[in-house]
Amino acid sequence: MAKFNVHLVSDATGETVLSVARACLAQYSGVKIKEHIWSLVRSSAQTDAAIAGIEKNPGIVLYTLVNKKTRSRLEKACTRLEVPCIAVLNPVIAAMGSYFSLESREEPGRQHIMDEDYFGRIDAMNFVMAHDDGQSVGEIEKADVILVGVSRMSKTPTCLYLANRGIKAANVPIISGHALPDEVIKAKNPLIIGITKKPETLVQIRRARLSVDNRDPDTDYADIDSVRKEVMLAKKFFKQNGWPVIDATRRSIEEIATMIVQLLSGHGKGKI
Repeated sequence: MAKFNVHLVSDATGETVLSVARACLAQYSGVKIKEHIWSLVRSSAQTDAAIAGIEKNPGIVLYTLVNKKTRSRLEKACTRLEVPCIAVLNPVIAAMGSYFSLESREEPGRQHIMDEDYFGRIDAMNFVMAHDDGQSVGEIEKADVILVGVSRMSKTPTCLYLANRGIKAANVPIISGHALPDEVIKAKNPLIIGITKKPETLVQIRRARLSVDNRDPDTDYADIDSVRKEVMLAKKFFKQNGWPVIDATRRSIEEIATMIVQLLSGHGKGKI
């Protein structure tokens, strides 16, 4: 298997360039990638440290640097080292500047400033933690969205992902023999969404969980017939209440969250 170095240089946390790089690298198989992440690169010394790392382990360079001097320093070094150097943000910033007829601020890390949106995300994160797995149902009316489903439907990680977009999400489990709290059924403000998966997939996930917990896998919790009945009853319950349903089988957390945001937009609660 071919091995390559990929250098990701950022003047902020590096999340943007890392996401772009991994989205692109996912299109290639048969290669082994070693990521070298250089974050918070803002001074000459920090830039030189990144350049020294690139020289030691030559490979393609992707960067998100808004300061012209820092960009120029890195680009000249890459030209000298004969390695590709790609500006991830520059084409977008240039196009926006042309359209807006404005100059960019060239301030590193502006997407991470502690403004109203930032504190909104913190508030949403606190809300998710306080309303995880059916907790604090007395305040559930304050939620933007409530995810309902049987165990191991990825409800909690999806809610956490949504919180990072400022969405107050709660999740409530469906437990055999137990009715959902009245507060959930009667909730008017939140959009309630049913989450489901194919029973076969759910059984695999549950068995893996039981193995991690060193618990007996031969229980109704991971029995295919019991799980089929559990999923079927949950779907029937969703239909009775007129709730939209998302099939999370073979879908990533990001994909599920995107579908929820789309449903919220139709519910009048869209968030960017």
